[in-house]
Amino acid sequence: MRHKIFPLCIVLVLSGIAAAQDPGTRTFVTHLEGSQEVPPRETAATGQAIFKLSADGTELQYRLIVANIENVIAAHIHLAPAGSNGDVVAFLYGPVEPGGGRTSGVLATGTITSADLVGPLAGQDLSVLISAMVSGGTYVNVHTNDGVGDVNTGPGDFPGGEIRGQIRLAGTRNK
Repeated sequence: MRHKIFPLCIVLVLSGIAAAQDPGTRTFVTHLEGSQEVPPRETAATGQAIFKLSADGTELQYRLIVANIENVIAAHIHLAPAGSNGDVVAFLYGPVEPGGGRTSGVLATGTITSADLVGPLAGQDLSVLISAMVSGGTYVNVHTNDGVGDVNTGPGDFPGGEIRGQIRLAGTRNK
């Protein structure tokens, strides 16, 4: 009996690994937290983003969820590896006026197409963004600002970004 189950387990594990690495995999995820910011931020805020690529590769649907965050002014996809800051390449939320107060739950949903790409990806095909996502070269950043006095005074006041997470294929881990 053991010999029949063991090969099946290997097949299932290897199939799972292949599915996670298959370019046809269409779901990307990230977990956002202050410790991933450059420089790191002390904050209780967290978030998640989920991206689903259409079968024809022309649309990237997204859902951005946040918790324990205040004064969100914008959220974007940026182009850079972990530990580096990079250019905005797609808008997910905002910009809105500073000082909006506490937010928890779904912050934004939408669809990104080639026409929505900005910065260094402006005018390029959506596949360029998808390739960068597959390679770990993109991140989601949520920016905050209380609109009062100096910036970077604490949670709810980090215009450069309060929470961040590298985008990865669902079923894989960030390196």
